[in-house]
Amino acid sequence: MLYGATGFVGRQVAAYFALHAPRLRWDVAGRSAARLQAVLSDCGAAGAGLIVADATDAAALDALAAQTRVVLSTAGPFARHGSELLAACVRHGTHYVDITGETPWVREMIDRHHDAAARRGTRIVPGCGFDSVPSDLGAWLVAQALQRRHGERCVDVKACFSLRGGLNGGTVASLLAVLEAGHGRDLADPFLLNPPGSAPADPGRHADPVAPHRDADFDAWVGPFFMGPINTRVVRRSAALSAGDPYAPGFHYQEYLRFGRGAAAALAAAGLSVGTLAGQGALAYRPLRRLAAALAPAPGAGPSRRSMDGGSFRCDLVGVGERGTRLRGCIAGSGDPGNRATTKFVCEAALALALDGDILPGGPSFGGVLTPATAFGAVLAARLRAVGMTVEPTD
Repeated sequence: MLYGATGFVGRQVAAYFALHAPRLRWDVAGRSAARLQAVLSDCGAAGAGLIVADATDAAALDALAAQTRVVLSTAGPFARHGSELLAACVRHGTHYVDITGETPWVREMIDRHHDAAARRGTRIVPGCGFDSVPSDLGAWLVAQALQRRHGERCVDVKACFSLRGGLNGGTVASLLAVLEAGHGRDLADPFLLNPPGSAPADPGRHADPVAPHRDADFDAWVGPFFMGPINTRVVRRSAALSAGDPYAPGFHYQEYLRFGRGAAAALAAAGLSVGTLAGQGALAYRPLRRLAAALAPAPGAGPSRRSMDGGSFRCDLVGVGERGTRLRGCIAGSGDPGNRATTKFVCEAALALALDGDILPGGPSFGGVLTPATAFGAVLAARLRAVGMTVEPTD
């Protein structure tokens, strides 16, 4: 069941299922029957059904969750539109994936539903878009390979992103909604998503970077990555949920944006670092958030098809084992990362839940509010390779 099918990413997800899952039964759901029917007509999915269910209508969402095995939601901001749907999935034992990057909301969902989902063997997996599959799955693959090939648990992974693409209105709306709700302090917590008692005694070394530096492993100037305060929390939850295998105690993860070599790259990294800090400070003020909302694409809008098709992303990773062994990884693909790549990530995650339940990590009875790595592991990696993404290291 695709919930939020009429949004910008939702329409791309519907088109993806129409093309890549012709033998799978899938339906769409949302607030407007007419708009849902238009989505199905546009993507040629005449056989798919539709359900009208408002995000605040608990009874309608219960009925929705009761008649499907997997719900895929693209309806953000999730703190506004996602809580009742996720709760209905937990009540009915229905697996769930979404594309949220709203970590304070994810923390709330963990507190409310992790134990119940774990008891039922229900996989609730937020963050299955570009937030945060490359970071989380990439770090896990590197850690797994260090243990499998060299017998070393992983003590450190760092990631470096290169990307070309644009933002859609839903992404901007989600960010502004988090800030409007007063979650600035939560966003700054490096271990926001960790289970209780699993944060290290020295959280300072895990703080988000604020300054650029030249990194020898990536042979480039790197600086703070604007998605780092989201992705790093997800990776740290994966390490904590994995209970030390394949991550070593005190596991450290950080990620950066690549700027290239030379003086021009150094200046660009410094400029963006200063601009990022200034922007964060400015968005703490409501009038400036309202201005940002007015200038940004409206929810439901986003880059042109040409722009999305011309985009790309690359996440290079370097892991270090307990004895100092270093191992590299990479997740990369063509297409705009926030739209085209996000669509592949979340659709293949949903298909893994629908079709690959017997071979997912932990077996069919494993559940909880999980991360992409702990919920899917090598199964999602194989699926992404099959649809044309670079996903390394391989088995």
